[in-house]
Amino acid sequence: MIHIGNLIKVRLHEQGHTVIWLAASLNYTRVNIYKIFNRESMDTDLLYRISCLLQHDFFDDLSKSYHQEDKNS
Repeated sequence: MIHIGNLIKVRLHEQGHTVIWLAASLNYTRVNIYKIFNRESMDTDLLYRISCLLQHDFFDDLSKSYHQEDKNS
């Protein structure tokens, strides 16, 4: 299974955004964003909001991971 928080962190930095930008966009504190980076899973509403902000389909990443694990079982 992929670590969704780490994937968000990587995507954020690839796009040149900062933790401060994401925190302001979500109306969160920077501390909460760092907590998100440490999460292996999260609420779908939050993941949807982050997907929209970063214009990246994290649900697709999770689905691909699921199907890959299914093939390996």
